[in-house]
Amino acid sequence: MTADRFRKLALSLPETVERAHMNHPDFRVGGKIFATLTPNGDKGMVKLTPEQQEEAMRSEPQVFEPCAGAWGRQGCTYVLLAAATEADVRPALLAAWRNTAPKRLHRRDAENAKDDS
Repeated sequence: MTADRFRKLALSLPETVERAHMNHPDFRVGGKIFATLTPNGDKGMVKLTPEQQEEAMRSEPQVFEPCAGAWGRQGCTYVLLAAATEADVRPALLAAWRNTAPKRLHRRDAENAKDDS
């Protein structure tokens, strides 16, 4: 997967905007970061729960690894883009978005899912 594809997937989620801090792109919903790209674009980062991180690393250990230190222990997880597929990344980005998005967006997301069924 490329950094461009990661960016497009992140931006496809409702009310997501791209900003930057510390010289690298980040993706926000409700003003809060849920994913980033490293400056050189070789890794993404998704803000998962520790349980979600554990599951991602168990299912795709070549794609996901914890970020260093306390951030990693709290669930921040690197996505090794060279090894990743869209099928790997899409659920992780969605989980990170849901972990961060305001509750009003969760309700709308659930209503849209009902309409699609």
